[in-house]
Amino acid sequence: MKEYGSNVQKLADHIVKMEDKAKRNLYAHILVELMRQIHPNMRDNQDYTNKLWDDLYIISGFQLDVDSPFPPPSKEALGKKPLKVGYNQQNLTYRHYGRNIDLLLEKAVQTENPEDRLAFVSYIFRLMRSFFNAWNKDNPEDSVLLGQLEQLSKGQLKEEIEYIRQSGPVEAAPKDRNNNQERNRVNHMGGGFKPQSSHNNPERQGGNNQGNQNRNRPNKFSGRNSGNNNNRNNNRKKPGI
Repeated sequence: MKEYGSNVQKLADHIVKMEDKAKRNLYAHILVELMRQIHPNMRDNQDYTNKLWDDLYIISGFQLDVDSPFPPPSKEALGKKPLKVGYNQQNLTYRHYGRNIDLLLEKAVQTENPEDRLAFVSYIFRLMRSFFNAWNKDNPEDSVLLGQLEQLSKGQLKEEIEYIRQSGPVEAAPKDRNNNQERNRVNHMGGGFKPQSSHNNPERQGGNNQGNQNRNRPNKFSGRNSGNNNNRNNNRKKPGI
């Protein structure tokens, strides 16, 4: 293995030729520690120590007879090719939208509430626009996206698509719309916050009147200040005297 160098190869060959097994075990552990220091960046691997011992067995040609903490790898698995990863067999009409758009459309078709379904389709319409802009530089028209949306939904959302074509998508998502309905229900039952007007609150009226009286009360320091200003002006010498 070239990543360890020729010196590690020579040491592994020397350990294989040792007759004393105890000495062979000691030198094998020392060599594994040396291999660890040669590649310190491999410590992030979960099976780091196991890989070092596997590499040592491979370097020795599977002839190393030591008491290692891990079993030696098989020779058949060494040159075995990895399994092929199959291609995605899902037939996507528009791949830049992905499979998630199809799943969202299936969820929208199953939605029974018409208002929730309209909000759901509006959300999918805006999401399709963002996906289209991510893969294409052109800004599509609404008619293009609505035609693709009708094709992906297989004609099961014609009423909602026609509403978006005439009036545009609704702003609220299904979750936001439900929260607004809950908030309106609480306010209708009297649980909402109602501001108190001063016209119906006599205590607040009294407080406001008292505040107005205090605001109109003459300042006791105003006379003193005016007197000091008059004396200061009288003591000032007039020119020509």
